[in-house]
Amino acid sequence: MEKIVIKNVSKSYGEVKAVDNLSLSIESGKIYGILGPNGAGKTTTIRMLLNIISPDSGEIFIEGKPFEESMKDRIGYLPEERGLYRKMKVKDTLCFFAELKGMKPKDAQKAAKEWVEKIGLEDWFERKIEELSKGMQQKIQFVSSIIHNPDIIIFDEPFSGLDPLNTEMLLDIMIEMKRKGSTILFSTHILEHAEKLVDSVTLIKKGKNVLSGTLEEIKNEFSANIFRIGLEDENPKIGEFPYVKNLTNFGKEYEVEVEDNVDSVKFLKDIVDSGIKILKFEKVQPSLTNIYLKVMKEEE
Repeated sequence: MEKIVIKNVSKSYGEVKAVDNLSLSIESGKIYGILGPNGAGKTTTIRMLLNIISPDSGEIFIEGKPFEESMKDRIGYLPEERGLYRKMKVKDTLCFFAELKGMKPKDAQKAAKEWVEKIGLEDWFERKIEELSKGMQQKIQFVSSIIHNPDIIIFDEPFSGLDPLNTEMLLDIMIEMKRKGSTILFSTHILEHAEKLVDSVTLIKKGKNVLSGTLEEIKNEFSANIFRIGLEDENPKIGEFPYVKNLTNFGKEYEVEVEDNVDSVKFLKDIVDSGIKILKFEKVQPSLTNIYLKVMKEEE
């Protein structure tokens, strides 16, 4: 069942076309990623979906209906531009957002306490927002968007500025919310995070949809002769073999696409003969990062 449908939507600001005839559909109970570089139109698309701004043309449906005010309490939204009341206590902040979404005060306070324990901030429950670090504030803002247990959750760049440990915590929470039946849409330009989460994605560039599908469909479409290689030390020489078509650097790991006529035995032998010390060598499907870079280059 389609939870959200965006159909041929466009939005311009003066001479700039922020979103250009964009269409996508999100199934109920799935995690959907809108991916693209900064300025691609991700935030504008989300704001139109939430009826914050209106499209110039096209249609948007939630459960087959245009946006209605009554839908707001069922939606959780984390905006890209964060904003909390700095003088309010953590407890009061979470209860405030929960009650805005229709929760009773007693239920709001119970949920607030459970959530701060879940994210490891129980010792800060009675402290003011301004006393929290930036990362702590971001976790509180994240919780404020889902404390009312919405069945539609929309995150705009949810991992921006978070350290790896807190990022992993938020990833786990999003997966847990999906298991409970929530439909999640999020935008990001950090592809590694998206690959851990999404069921389906849309890649957009300059407001246009350049690729859509389930993660499995997209990886199958771009299936190629690709190897994931782990090295003792970072070594860019791994890309100097004449049959290497594409190289993505992940630090001491590389994702390498080679010509179709080069098998794994030849490639491994050439690496060993060149003196490069390897820790891992495996043939893999292309990563979302690799696909993204390929598609974006083709669209230039």
